[in-house]
Amino acid sequence: MTDDRRTQLAQNLARVEDRIFTACAKAGRPRDEVNLIVVTKTYPASDVRLLAELGVRQVAENRDQEAAPKAAECADLPLTWHFVGQLQTNKVRSVAGYAGIVQSVDRARLVTALSKEAVRAEREVGCLIQVALDAESGERGARGGVAPDGVEALADAIAGAQGLRLDGVMTVAPLAGPFAGRQLAAFERLMEISTDLRATHPAANMVSAGMSSDLEDAVAAGATHVRVGTAVLGVRPRLG
Repeated sequence: MTDDRRTQLAQNLARVEDRIFTACAKAGRPRDEVNLIVVTKTYPASDVRLLAELGVRQVAENRDQEAAPKAAECADLPLTWHFVGQLQTNKVRSVAGYAGIVQSVDRARLVTALSKEAVRAEREVGCLIQVALDAESGERGARGGVAPDGVEALADAIAGAQGLRLDGVMTVAPLAGPFAGRQLAAFERLMEISTDLRATHPAANMVSAGMSSDLEDAVAAGATHVRVGTAVLGVRPRLG
């Protein structure tokens, strides 16, 4: 069964690689500007192991109760773990132990908690500010994230926090608001926010956008990282 699964994953990865390559060519971008993060949520550690054998180096999870044991089981692999889900402060200690990058930083309280636990774990944790393009000023988005006008203050907080590194911005294409159904426009807006951020924090050049269904739009807009789950691992079993 493992051989069958390995073949299936290899074929899926090749298809995704082809999509990224084609999107880069169309956008006039070198292929090596775009990094693939495979979202492994709901799939077993055995799949993560196969992906690592197939050359995947970045994986993402969105729930700590699933991610923590999986990361522990795969601790011998040369992987960077990204945490992409909404993060409650009571899970921060666990997440700071394995996540190389937390992509869903969206409030000052989370920065404080992450900083404390990163220092405790003697690790440096990269942070992406999750931008909610469906949020009004001062509000959080339906799927988490800070409103665009809150990015600057949050960036300064991360940059000044011990144990944390400000790496850039992330968004999830919004289901409501002015960008609903307009993924390319949403990702172009995120790039504008990234450009503004880099004016004051030049090293924060990571832009995480796009998933299985819209990675081409993300590449066209200028994303540096795409988060792909279904197209690599298959359609997830419905959680009852």
